[in-house]
Amino acid sequence: SLPAKLINGGIAGLIGVTCVFPIDLAKTRLQNQQNGQRMYSSLSDCLIKTIRSEGYFGMYRGAAVNLTLVTPEKAIKLAANDFFRHHLSKDGKKLTLLREMLAGCGAGTCQVIVTTPMEMLKIQLQDAGRIAAQKKLMAAQAQLSSSPAAAAAEPAVETRTTATQITRELLRSKGIAGLYKGLGATLLRDVPFSIVYFPLFANLNKLGQKDPNVKAPFYVSFLSGCVAGSTAAVAVNPCDVIKTRLQSLQRGVNEDTYSGILDCTKKILQKEGPTAFFKGAYCRALVIAPLFGIAQVVYFIGIAEFLLDMLPKHRA
Repeated sequence: SLPAKLINGGIAGLIGVTCVFPIDLAKTRLQNQQNGQRMYSSLSDCLIKTIRSEGYFGMYRGAAVNLTLVTPEKAIKLAANDFFRHHLSKDGKKLTLLREMLAGCGAGTCQVIVTTPMEMLKIQLQDAGRIAAQKKLMAAQAQLSSSPAAAAAEPAVETRTTATQITRELLRSKGIAGLYKGLGATLLRDVPFSIVYFPLFANLNKLGQKDPNVKAPFYVSFLSGCVAGSTAAVAVNPCDVIKTRLQSLQRGVNEDTYSGILDCTKKILQKEGPTAFFKGAYCRALVIAPLFGIAQVVYFIGIAEFLLDMLPKHRA
């Protein structure tokens, strides 16, 4: 049933995000740093420096936004894919690869309603620590090269903003369109991701089914979700880099600003080279693999069906 699909998708999203959010934060910071202003050399370096400067919970900056909006986002994605697969199938026959890809395309298009504002807010909070650390480093270098009195001055304290403050400011200054900055780039990432992910998962999962009418074992669904998720994540990583750069409202010292997808693509190619489009690719694979593995296990086990079945018994 649709309520069960929505509940399963929501539970899967909450569990998955909680497990992998620190890696996602590192991915955002690695993708946003540009040549000449590098604060982190790798995933582990980023996490270690984040813990040292911001504490353990610094790795979860922006998690509240994700945990709030990931339930409808994952619910829409998984339920929409099932909806399109059902309506694209003819008399219960097996879907062709093209129809599976169309179903994934529909799911990816539907989810951006929630994904775009969620990612927009999350990126601001995740990247704030990197920008603050960069400013402190630049201030310290400037003080050392100037007078002793300036060197003794205390560094500026970071003013932390919340998702609510950012939302209010965007709505006040730009209206609802402010929350949908980078919508085109989000579509450019999420639609191809779903086109690759859902058909690949469905076919990998079928390999573990002994009977077409019986669900595959949970470990097959988990591994299928991991493989399909990481493959799709790496394939669309260039689009994710562009989306992250476009949705960042604040820049570090001497970092470029971008007017759109083409401008961003051109500047990255000219100043950082083609390899810059794969910044954070392994982080994204490490995020997406368990996230979708967990999501598919929860979704296919059907926790919601169990909960919904218990309601009449409880009332009785």
